[in-house]
Amino acid sequence: MRTRATAAFAVAALVCLIPTLGFALTPYSQDFEGLVQSDINALGNDGWWVYGNVFGSDWSWWYGYGAFPAPNDGAAFCAIVTGEGGPDQGAQQLVVFSDYNNTDHPVAWIESNVFQEQTVTAADIGQFWAFDFQAKLGNIEGTSTAAAFIKTMDPNAGWLTTNFITADMTAIPNTWADYSLSIEIDPSLEGQILQFGFMNVATNYAVSGIFYDNIIVYDEGGVATEESSWSAVKSLF
Repeated sequence: MRTRATAAFAVAALVCLIPTLGFALTPYSQDFEGLVQSDINALGNDGWWVYGNVFGSDWSWWYGYGAFPAPNDGAAFCAIVTGEGGPDQGAQQLVVFSDYNNTDHPVAWIESNVFQEQTVTAADIGQFWAFDFQAKLGNIEGTSTAAAFIKTMDPNAGWLTTNFITADMTAIPNTWADYSLSIEIDPSLEGQILQFGFMNVATNYAVSGIFYDNIIVYDEGGVATEESSWSAVKSLF
Protein backbone atom coordinates (compact mmCIF):
# COMPACT_ATOMS: atom_id res chain seq x y z
CA MET A 1 0.00 0.00 0.00
CA ARG A 2 1.30 3.48 -0.87
CA THR A 3 -0.31 6.74 0.12
CA ARG A 4 0.58 10.22 -1.11
CA ALA A 5 -0.29 13.49 0.57
CA THR A 6 -0.69 16.85 -1.13
CA ALA A 7 0.56 20.21 0.07
CA ALA A 8 -1.28 22.08 2.79
CA PHE A 9 -0.48 25.36 4.49
CA ALA A 10 -0.57 25.91 8.23
CA VAL A 11 0.84 28.02 11.01
CA ALA A 12 2.35 25.92 13.78
CA ALA A 13 4.28 26.55 16.95
CA LEU A 14 7.25 24.35 16.08
CA VAL A 15 10.26 26.65 16.29
CA CYS A 16 13.70 25.25 15.59
CA LEU A 17 16.93 27.06 16.29
CA ILE A 18 19.36 24.53 14.83
CA PRO A 19 22.18 26.23 12.95
CA THR A 20 22.14 25.31 9.26
CA LEU A 21 24.48 25.90 6.33
CA GLY A 22 23.68 27.07 2.82
CA PHE A 23 24.35 23.83 0.95
CA ALA A 24 21.92 22.31 -1.54
CA LEU A 25 19.49 19.70 -0.25
CA THR A 26 21.17 16.33 0.23
CA PRO A 27 19.56 12.90 -0.20
CA TYR A 28 19.23 10.85 2.99
CA SER A 29 18.61 7.16 3.60
CA GLN A 30 18.45 5.12 6.79
CA ASP A 31 17.49 1.51 7.55
CA PHE A 32 18.80 1.74 11.17
CA GLU A 33 20.87 -1.42 10.77
CA GLY A 34 24.17 0.44 11.04
CA LEU A 35 23.27 2.36 14.21
CA VAL A 36 24.28 0.96 17.60
CA GLN A 37 21.12 0.29 19.58
CA SER A 38 22.90 0.63 22.93
CA ASP A 39 24.33 4.06 22.05
CA ILE A 40 22.12 6.77 23.57
CA ASN A 41 23.51 9.24 21.00
CA ALA A 42 23.00 7.04 17.93
CA LEU A 43 20.00 8.93 16.55
CA GLY A 44 21.31 12.37 17.43
CA ASN A 45 24.63 11.61 15.78
CA ASP A 46 22.73 10.58 12.65
CA GLY A 47 21.15 14.03 12.44
CA TRP A 48 17.81 13.41 14.15
CA TRP A 49 16.34 16.12 16.39
CA VAL A 50 13.37 16.38 18.72
CA TYR A 51 11.11 19.29 19.60
CA GLY A 52 8.09 19.40 21.90
CA ASN A 53 5.05 21.66 21.88
CA VAL A 54 2.78 21.85 24.92
CA PHE A 55 -0.91 22.78 24.57
CA GLY A 56 -3.59 23.34 27.18
CA SER A 57 -6.85 21.41 27.32
CA ASP A 58 -8.39 24.07 25.06
CA TRP A 59 -5.52 23.63 22.57
CA SER A 60 -4.02 27.00 23.39
CA TRP A 61 -0.26 26.83 22.87
CA TRP A 62 1.66 27.05 26.15
CA TYR A 63 5.31 26.69 25.17
CA GLY A 64 7.81 24.74 23.10
CA TYR A 65 11.02 23.04 24.16
CA GLY A 66 14.03 22.00 22.10
CA ALA A 67 15.44 21.44 19.65
CA PHE A 68 17.57 18.69 21.20
CA PRO A 69 19.55 15.85 19.60
CA ALA A 70 17.17 12.90 19.43
CA PRO A 71 17.54 10.54 22.41
CA ASN A 72 17.83 6.79 22.06
CA ASP A 73 17.04 5.68 25.60
CA GLY A 74 13.35 4.76 25.28
CA ALA A 75 12.30 7.40 27.81
CA ALA A 76 11.07 10.11 25.46
CA PHE A 77 10.32 10.81 21.80
CA CYS A 78 12.12 7.94 20.03
CA ALA A 79 14.41 4.92 20.20
CA ILE A 80 15.99 2.19 18.09
CA VAL A 81 14.23 -1.11 18.74
CA THR A 82 14.62 -4.71 17.58
CA GLY A 83 12.26 -7.50 16.68
CA GLU A 84 9.54 -5.42 15.01
CA GLY A 85 10.62 -5.89 11.41
CA GLY A 86 9.86 -8.33 8.64
CA PRO A 87 12.13 -9.54 5.84
CA ASP A 88 12.39 -6.07 4.34
CA GLN A 89 13.05 -4.25 7.61
CA GLY A 90 15.92 -6.23 9.09
CA ALA A 91 16.81 -6.37 12.76
CA GLN A 92 16.43 -2.73 13.85
CA GLN A 93 13.66 -0.16 13.50
CA LEU A 94 12.82 3.32 14.77
CA VAL A 95 9.93 3.81 17.18
CA VAL A 96 8.45 7.29 17.72
CA PHE A 97 6.20 8.08 20.67
CA SER A 98 5.13 10.86 23.00
CA ASP A 99 7.42 12.60 25.50
CA TYR A 100 6.55 10.61 28.60
CA ASN A 101 9.02 12.62 30.70
CA ASN A 102 7.11 15.88 30.33
CA THR A 103 5.43 16.60 33.67
CA ASP A 104 2.66 18.65 32.03
CA HIS A 105 1.22 15.48 30.52
CA PRO A 106 -1.62 15.02 33.04
CA VAL A 107 -3.04 18.48 32.26
CA ALA A 108 -1.92 19.17 28.71
CA TRP A 109 -1.38 17.84 25.22
CA ILE A 110 2.20 17.12 24.22
CA GLU A 111 3.15 17.23 20.53
CA SER A 112 6.39 15.31 20.14
CA ASN A 113 8.33 15.88 16.90
CA VAL A 114 11.23 13.73 15.66
CA PHE A 115 12.83 15.03 12.49
CA GLN A 116 15.78 15.81 10.27
CA GLU A 117 16.22 19.21 8.63
CA GLN A 118 18.10 21.03 5.91
CA THR A 119 18.12 24.52 4.39
CA VAL A 120 16.64 25.16 0.94
CA THR A 121 18.98 26.95 -1.48
CA ALA A 122 18.59 28.50 -4.92
CA ALA A 123 20.02 25.30 -6.42
CA ASP A 124 17.00 23.35 -5.16
CA ILE A 125 14.29 25.48 -6.80
CA GLY A 126 12.14 23.53 -9.25
CA GLN A 127 12.90 20.16 -7.71
CA PHE A 128 10.36 17.76 -6.25
CA TRP A 129 11.63 16.13 -3.06
CA ALA A 130 10.11 12.89 -1.78
CA PHE A 131 10.04 11.42 1.72
CA ASP A 132 9.44 7.66 1.48
CA PHE A 133 9.34 5.28 4.42
CA GLN A 134 7.80 2.10 5.75
CA ALA A 135 5.66 2.03 8.89
CA LYS A 136 3.46 -0.14 11.04
CA LEU A 137 1.18 0.52 13.98
CA GLY A 138 2.63 0.13 17.44
CA ASN A 139 0.26 0.95 20.27
CA ILE A 140 -1.94 4.02 19.94
CA GLU A 141 -4.33 4.45 22.86
CA GLY A 142 -7.11 6.83 23.82
CA THR A 143 -7.09 10.09 21.89
CA SER A 144 -3.42 9.87 20.88
CA THR A 145 -2.60 10.61 17.25
CA ALA A 146 0.43 10.16 15.02
CA ALA A 147 1.57 11.56 11.68
CA ALA A 148 4.50 11.74 9.29
CA PHE A 149 5.29 15.16 7.86
CA ILE A 150 7.24 17.42 5.55
CA LYS A 151 7.41 20.93 6.91
CA THR A 152 8.95 24.20 5.75
CA MET A 153 9.54 27.17 8.04
CA ASP A 154 10.70 30.70 7.35
CA PRO A 155 13.38 31.83 9.85
CA ASN A 156 13.01 35.40 8.59
CA ALA A 157 9.30 35.50 9.47
CA GLY A 158 9.36 34.31 13.08
CA TRP A 159 9.69 30.67 12.03
CA LEU A 160 6.33 30.78 10.30
CA THR A 161 5.27 27.35 9.00
CA THR A 162 4.81 27.77 5.25
CA ASN A 163 4.11 24.13 4.33
CA PHE A 164 2.85 21.32 6.55
CA ILE A 165 2.32 18.17 4.47
CA THR A 166 1.19 15.18 6.51
CA ALA A 167 0.20 11.53 6.35
CA ASP A 168 -2.01 10.30 9.20
CA MET A 169 -0.36 7.35 10.94
CA THR A 170 -2.93 7.01 13.73
CA ALA A 171 -4.86 4.07 12.32
CA ILE A 172 -2.40 2.39 9.95
CA PRO A 173 -2.24 -1.44 9.87
CA ASN A 174 -0.10 -3.40 12.31
CA THR A 175 1.74 -4.82 9.32
CA TRP A 176 4.44 -2.99 7.37
CA ALA A 177 3.41 -0.82 4.42
CA ASP A 178 4.96 1.87 2.22
CA TYR A 179 4.15 5.57 2.53
CA SER A 180 5.28 8.67 0.67
CA LEU A 181 5.09 12.45 0.95
CA SER A 182 6.49 15.00 -1.48
CA ILE A 183 6.99 18.73 -1.88
CA GLU A 184 7.78 21.05 -4.77
CA ILE A 185 10.62 23.46 -4.00
CA ASP A 186 9.30 26.74 -5.38
CA PRO A 187 11.21 30.07 -5.34
CA SER A 188 9.45 31.26 -2.18
CA LEU A 189 11.19 28.51 -0.18
CA GLU A 190 14.76 29.67 -0.78
CA GLY A 191 16.45 30.16 2.58
CA GLN A 192 13.71 28.33 4.46
CA ILE A 193 14.12 25.25 6.65
CA LEU A 194 12.90 21.93 5.25
CA GLN A 195 12.06 19.24 7.79
CA PHE A 196 10.92 15.67 7.36
CA GLY A 197 9.95 13.43 10.23
CA PHE A 198 7.29 12.06 12.54
CA MET A 199 5.09 13.39 15.32
CA ASN A 200 2.82 12.08 18.06
CA VAL A 201 0.23 13.95 20.12
CA ALA A 202 -0.84 12.49 23.45
CA THR A 203 -2.04 13.42 26.91
CA ASN A 204 -2.26 11.77 30.32
CA TYR A 205 0.76 9.60 29.49
CA ALA A 206 -1.29 7.78 26.86
CA VAL A 207 0.52 5.27 24.68
CA SER A 208 1.41 6.52 21.20
CA GLY A 209 4.02 4.37 19.48
CA ILE A 210 4.55 3.91 15.71
CA PHE A 211 7.38 1.92 14.09
CA TYR A 212 9.29 3.26 11.06
CA ASP A 213 12.02 1.91 8.80
CA ASN A 214 13.70 2.18 5.39
CA ILE A 215 13.56 5.97 5.21
CA ILE A 216 14.66 7.70 2.02
CA VAL A 217 14.60 11.40 1.16
CA TYR A 218 15.52 12.30 -2.42
CA ASP A 219 14.95 14.52 -5.42
CA GLU A 220 12.32 12.66 -7.44
CA GLY A 221 14.13 13.65 -10.62
CA GLY A 222 17.02 11.43 -9.52
CA VAL A 223 15.17 8.09 -9.64
CA ALA A 224 13.46 6.35 -12.53
CA THR A 225 10.09 5.59 -10.89
CA GLU A 226 8.25 6.33 -7.69
CA GLU A 227 8.03 2.60 -7.00
CA SER A 228 11.80 2.02 -7.00
CA SER A 229 12.87 -0.54 -4.43
CA TRP A 230 14.56 0.46 -1.16
CA SER A 231 17.88 -1.09 -2.23
CA ALA A 232 17.76 0.53 -5.65
CA VAL A 233 17.09 3.99 -4.28
CA LYS A 234 19.59 3.59 -1.45
CA SER A 235 22.29 2.69 -3.93
CA LEU A 236 22.01 6.19 -5.44
CA PHE A 237 23.34 7.83 -2.29
